[in-house]
Amino acid sequence: MDRIPTIDITPLHDRTHPEYDQAVQEMMKACTQIGFLSITGTGISQETVSDVRSKVRAIFAVDESAKWDQAITRENYRGFIPMGFFTPNDGSGKADKYEGYKLHYDVAEEAPIRKECALYGPNVWPPQVPDARGTILDYWSQLDYVADMLLGALETGLGLEQRQLRDAFRHPMTNMTLLYYPPQKPDEGGYGIHPHKDTDALTIIAPDPVGGLEVQTRDEGWITPDCPPDGFIVNIGDMLELWSGGRLKSTPHRVVNRSGQERYSFPYFAVPRHDVVVAPLLPPLPGFDRPSVHCGHWSAEIWRTNWPDETTHDDTPELGTLHD
Repeated sequence: MDRIPTIDITPLHDRTHPEYDQAVQEMMKACTQIGFLSITGTGISQETVSDVRSKVRAIFAVDESAKWDQAITRENYRGFIPMGFFTPNDGSGKADKYEGYKLHYDVAEEAPIRKECALYGPNVWPPQVPDARGTILDYWSQLDYVADMLLGALETGLGLEQRQLRDAFRHPMTNMTLLYYPPQKPDEGGYGIHPHKDTDALTIIAPDPVGGLEVQTRDEGWITPDCPPDGFIVNIGDMLELWSGGRLKSTPHRVVNRSGQERYSFPYFAVPRHDVVVAPLLPPLPGFDRPSVHCGHWSAEIWRTNWPDETTHDDTPELGTLHD
């Protein structure tokens, strides 16, 4: 497949819809061949996406000194990520050209699950944008519904038991990254985000009209998703590839912003509960041989190795970074 298809997922809202199975098969074709698809019919309005984009712009417009007061720390990977702070997880290549703001599944300080896994906790919300929390969490809850619907369709397409995937997302480690990419000069090297595969289960992103997202085809070319303004881009992550025994494809992608305009993005990364161990639920395809991963450990390693002075070690899972 050398293009990213657009699929109307309206039938997936109701398993009794006469076109449910057809929509599942269309989704499976995209997920097994290129690992990316554009979707419409989510039920999420363009007004909602515009409101979120407005709040994201406002967050990155906060005064620089105030951003540092809200910055990520080694103990709490939530809040502002400075420009050029992160390099690829394997330590190679130049720093990525973006500012970020990291949000995780939001739980209260006293939530019982915090006794099970230290990665859970409350988010840092910028006081300069007081309505950002409500707007973003409302959008987040709508994406939770869409992700659940897509996972249900994949259960059907893979021949799994109902809720075999979805039950892994109770108290998930799902997260979002708010992103600002300044324009790169035409002759400027490096990336907004380096070529990588997502380490989550499923990613959902509202397309930015500026563009810049590029997806690698099987012949190692690069294409741009053609997503309608009211649609969303979805891609398979490493966890679903592993769960499916290699049937669903986690595909390399990158961001290069040579549009001459500022680019804002806010991807949603669906990640299972901290104690879930991801291993093939079906016999692996020939040649697919990857070890199982513990979601809490994997998430902690991604968190840890993002810091420039940290390195991977023998029990660090494969983290998705690709070499140029």
